Amino acid sequence: MNFEAIVENLPLYLSGAWTTLQLLLISLSLGLLLAIPLAVLRSLPSPWISRPIWFYTYVFRGTPMLVQLFLIYYGLAQFEWVRESLLWPWFSSAWFCVCLAFVLNTCAYTVEIIAGAIRALPHGEIEAAKSLGMSRWVMLRRIVLPSALRRALPAYSNEAIFMLHGTALASIVTLMDLTGAARQVNATYYIPFEAFITAAVFYFLMTLVLVGLFHKAEARWLKPLMPR
Repeated sequence: MNFEAIVENLPLYLSGAWTTLQLLLISLSLGLLLAIPLAVLRSLPSPWISRPIWFYTYVFRGTPMLVQLFLIYYGLAQFEWVRESLLWPWFSSAWFCVCLAFVLNTCAYTVEIIAGAIRALPHGEIEAAKSLGMSRWVMLRRIVLPSALRRALPAYSNEAIFMLHGTALASIVTLMDLTGAARQVNATYYIPFEAFITAAVFYFLMTLVLVGLFHKAEARWLKPLMPR
């Protein structure tokens, strides 16, 4: 067991963990920001509005995130009109392509989570809001979305953890994340067990922090809604 090499490369692991954390925060924040309005539209009865969003979520939930990342990072580069467009500086960046793939993927899952929570709202809450004379916008802003987001917390916490683990794919397209750091240590010292078990410990600790944060959020915002 050669843990001396791990100690020497702790700065590399810490740098990779910071990259992983950045990817996670960007993906979850932008994904949630996009998912909320899409989930509202997804829950509408009109098929002309909800069906295109359903198709988007169906495609991204039905295909592996690795394939989506390859299509964005490698696939788009084969088209000449992409390479000659103003978007090429963005699509030639591994950071942008990884973030785009992660955001689109987590957004698709989050849309269905929030839309399901909206559809599962107790009918009495909606009727009470209507009886108070609330408009649709006011009812959406003050009753529907707050209640749905609270009820979606347990499912969304699982999505956040899956997204944390999914960030390990970033190293495949040259980003030096936590998994990339482990791969570099293994390539340099030929110690796969020590290299990857160290990365696993980092992922485990980050997962524990995420779980703890979501448990606190559920205790504050979800438990008051639960029947006693």
